[in-house]
Amino acid sequence: MIEKAKGETAYLPCKFTLSPDDQGPLDIEWLLSPADNQKVDQVIILYSGDKIYDDYYQDLKGRVHFTSSDLKAGDASINVTNLQLSDIGTYQCKVKKAPGVANKKIQLTVLVKPSGTRCYIDGSEEIGSDFKLKCEPKEGSLPLQYEWQKVSDPQKLPTSWLAEMTSSVINVKNASTEYSGTYSCTVRNRVGSDQCLLSLDVVPPSNRAGTIAGAIIGTLCALLVIGFIIFCCLKKRREEKYEKEVHHDIREDVPPPKSRTSTARSYIGSNHSSLGSMSPSNMEGYSKTQYNQVPSEDFERAPQSPTLPPAKVAAPNLSRMGAVPVMIPAQSKDGSIV
Repeated sequence: MIEKAKGETAYLPCKFTLSPDDQGPLDIEWLLSPADNQKVDQVIILYSGDKIYDDYYQDLKGRVHFTSSDLKAGDASINVTNLQLSDIGTYQCKVKKAPGVANKKIQLTVLVKPSGTRCYIDGSEEIGSDFKLKCEPKEGSLPLQYEWQKVSDPQKLPTSWLAEMTSSVINVKNASTEYSGTYSCTVRNRVGSDQCLLSLDVVPPSNRAGTIAGAIIGTLCALLVIGFIIFCCLKKRREEKYEKEVHHDIREDVPPPKSRTSTARSYIGSNHSSLGSMSPSNMEGYSKTQYNQVPSEDFERAPQSPTLPPAKVAAPNLSRMGAVPVMIPAQSKDGSIV
């Protein structure tokens, strides 16, 4: 059994001795039985008829070679370079030289060395608090072994940690300033090791109340600023909206409304035109009071005063009483109204 790290080179020995009775051609064959039993055995390299054939197995193409330049001398060993996890399996070396036949099996295990190890503190480094020292490799084949050491002062290692110095996590209880210092963690497996450093500084508890109060005040101030900005934006928007509405209400192209006097005159004029088309016979039934009628919505009626005979009221008095002067159509000699 051979154990090697990923990326390294594995040397698989296979030496043989020929008998004087072995007179046939020399054939050397290497087979791989993968760790996955579902896969069939694969020929990875072959020597036959004084020629070498090494392109049988695509996964190992260019990575498997005979170590000897003269295979007839009795050395059929091979090297497998740049090992990968897929190279794990049982390798078999077969040597044939009729009538002699021999074979040898070698189990190859590829492991991953610990690498990318990270040391960190899980918790608050304050006096009297509890926290953890952790050591975690990014990769590495199991089983893994851990070893902690205090680099700055090995003599002052806390005795309560001794039981955990070979584990990936050290539980620190009721921390004190004596625990401060630089620590190292070494991770190992059968093919390699890796190390990381950690600086521990146990300090007095911080003023948490002041920190919380400052955070609350800062949050309130931020909310006030945001509220003020929103208020200003809304106020500006309302002002712009009001200006637009006022601008649209005042239109220069709309004529002013007609006065009530002009409305009354228009109404009377229309009555005059109607009378012009009437015959003298129809005029008798037409009451003179119709000339004084004005639509209620265009003309406000004057307060009614006692009716006086026309002959007894002077014209100036009629004007003061709110009477509207009208023109009475005259009749010409031929009977038409003028």
